[in-house]
Amino acid sequence: MKESWRWYGPFDRISLGEIAQTGASGIVTALHEVPYGDVWSREAISGRKAEISKAGFEWVVVESLPIHERIKRGEGDLSGLFANYRQSMANLAAEGIHTICYNFMPLLDWTRTDLAAPVARGGSCLRFSAPKMAALEIFMLGRGAARDDYPPQAVAEADAWYQGSSDEDRARLMHAVMAGLPGAYDRYDAEGLKSQLKLYEGIDRTDLRANYRRFLEEVIPAAEELGMRFCVHPDDPPRDILGLPRIVSDADDISWILGAVDSPANGLTLCSGSLGANPKNDVPAIARQFGDRIHFAHLRNVRKEPDGSFEEAAHLEGDTDMVDLVSALLDEERRRRNAGQGNWEIPFRPDHGHELLDDAARQTHPGYPLVGRLRGLAELRGLIAGLLRVAQQAG
Repeated sequence: MKESWRWYGPFDRISLGEIAQTGASGIVTALHEVPYGDVWSREAISGRKAEISKAGFEWVVVESLPIHERIKRGEGDLSGLFANYRQSMANLAAEGIHTICYNFMPLLDWTRTDLAAPVARGGSCLRFSAPKMAALEIFMLGRGAARDDYPPQAVAEADAWYQGSSDEDRARLMHAVMAGLPGAYDRYDAEGLKSQLKLYEGIDRTDLRANYRRFLEEVIPAAEELGMRFCVHPDDPPRDILGLPRIVSDADDISWILGAVDSPANGLTLCSGSLGANPKNDVPAIARQFGDRIHFAHLRNVRKEPDGSFEEAAHLEGDTDMVDLVSALLDEERRRRNAGQGNWEIPFRPDHGHELLDDAARQTHPGYPLVGRLRGLAELRGLIAGLLRVAQQAG
């Protein structure tokens, strides 16, 4: 497996020189400064690639080439947006970059309610509190229907939290929810978020799937011609929130996506944290079921609670059996290599880490500290080395 590291380019407070000291060889990044829907010029791609190469890395995965919200809503004449998207793909391919991670989550990317929840023995982690999210939906956004989306106890706790919260508490919650948006994009206050949600009124799961199928039909044939691999990132959290449908949350969803346009170019980013937050998901089993379509992996762990809350655990702790999962990915690599398949190595990155030691002082992108991810990468590196040695000894 190819060790990689997510880097936010000019927005990142961790330098490529510091990343080099982690031992990773691949960089996962994007042109975060380019507005959604605009073309990524070949010149901009080449410049970013040269910067990465000069530091001794390979740009192994684009994360992400974002999809405009109008495409997700199926709104108006989309021909220009699709043409721009395909041109960005062509420009990336011309620079030798062939793997694109993306998501189809409406409006928000990953969503958390706490960016610095305390961790035993020190440090902090990202957390999704079902009661706090219910408080935001029911009381701050006025979505009365959200009462039916959460367990009664979570709704009761949401009421208590809201009644006891200050304006500062509510602003902090909104800031945490907005933090999942990458790069330098607009964040919303409560009124702004409500106005954006109105644009999705009337769009249900069936509609969103239809819009997603159209996207795949527009880009996967171009990906095949360019020799590119697309890999969808699962929903985070893997459940409907804010009244918006989520359609990449479990094995059934993944099966539908990969079958909607059945092509090796239409693949999966195996994110163990996103899938692991859904109690019904057996993440190692999902990895084995869809192994031949996994083009990229995010390895992290979560610890779930009965009311739907969860928080980031250490990489080798939490509810997902990371040993079994990594074993499944190594088995898939071995299958590809034995079949003589090119590009058999699966790039992975240590996903969301705990803030440890002096991480908090750096004020990096939430979930992307230096020390916490370095710990995760070191643990995963050791796990991979151990599993490879066992396989070698077994013949």
